[in-house]
This record gives sequence, C-alpha cells and structure tokens, in this order.
Amino acid sequence: MPSTAIPELGRLRWRCRRGMKELDLLLTRYLEERYGGSSPAAQRAFLELLEAPDPVIYAYCMGQAYPPTAILSAVIERITSNAVG
Repeated sequence: MPSTAIPELGRLRWRCRRGMKELDLLLTRYLEERYGGSSPAAQRAFLELLEAPDPVIYAYCMGQAYPPTAILSAVIERITSNAVG
C-alpha cells in the first residue's frame, strides 16, 4: 500500500521520532516500507509499540528483552529484519 494511502501518516511519522537515532531510523523505515501492508493486528501492535519508552523498544530490537505478545514479537522481527535490507 502506498504511504499516501495511510491515514494520519504525518502523525505516525512524528511518533516514530525518538530520542535515539537508531530507533528513529528503524521505526521510520518500517512505517514507510511495511506498515501499510501489515495486517490490522500488526498495525495496532506497532501503535502499541510507539507508546513504549525508548529503552524498552531498543531492548526489543536488540534481542535483550522479549515483547509481551506474539504479534508484537512479529512486528519487532519485521522492524529489525527490514534494517538489514
């Protein structure tokens, strides 16, 4: 789905801006490239993730902590696998 078709994309881009440059890049790239094609459940999980503090998101992305739900784990996997390519 093209990013222009996602309602409130600008607001989501703003929410992806974090205090850590690494998270900015990971979250924004996921939003731009994968969020629109994700299932509604994955989109909700991503919005939930954006509510978490930076150290928690970073720990999830670095494999230092595990998300509390399977869908959030899947979103983290997609975010971090996207960082490679």
